[in-house]
Amino acid sequence: MFQEYLLQFQRVLSQMECSDTTGSFPFEQGVNTAIEVIAAVKRDGHKLLWVGNGGSAAIASHSAADYFRTGDIKTQCFSDASLLTCMGNDFGYPEIFARPVSIYAEAGDVLVAISSSGQSVNILNAVDSAIAKGCKVLSLSGFKADNPLRKKGNLNFYVPSAEYGYVELAHGILCHSFLDLFMKGSRCN
Repeated sequence: MFQEYLLQFQRVLSQMECSDTTGSFPFEQGVNTAIEVIAAVKRDGHKLLWVGNGGSAAIASHSAADYFRTGDIKTQCFSDASLLTCMGNDFGYPEIFARPVSIYAEAGDVLVAISSSGQSVNILNAVDSAIAKGCKVLSLSGFKADNPLRKKGNLNFYVPSAEYGYVELAHGILCHSFLDLFMKGSRCN
């Protein structure tokens, strides 16, 4: 049973897709572009901003800490419980990320938006807020191939599965691999 789970996960990983606002392109090209985006953020003194709900919030928080500690990159994750409850109470749950992004983001920053379904209104609103501030958006999503988040980012990574476990594991692998390859000065071949 576990072997079949791993084999299915391997199939999911091998079928991940990457796109931008004009369409799909080879996955390795997307990984290389993500590494270039990260390098530019660090080189130009910008920030990586992270948003996600539930398991995606944990991935965002973990990644923000790793990119800060290991990559020496300015990062901010907007998953702090006090901030979330304040924003939800004062502005409504759909605005819990959009409001902090609109205040904290600056042109040249990159928002990393993580949503398994790609349909979370609060994540989509954060993306709109980031775009309005002149930020680039790197999205990670799954479930339906036509999810709205996948259409909004400058660089979009899609995991073709409706299983939360597979999508979240793949998102974690992507976040780690971007940083690891960036730190090694490597490119995906």
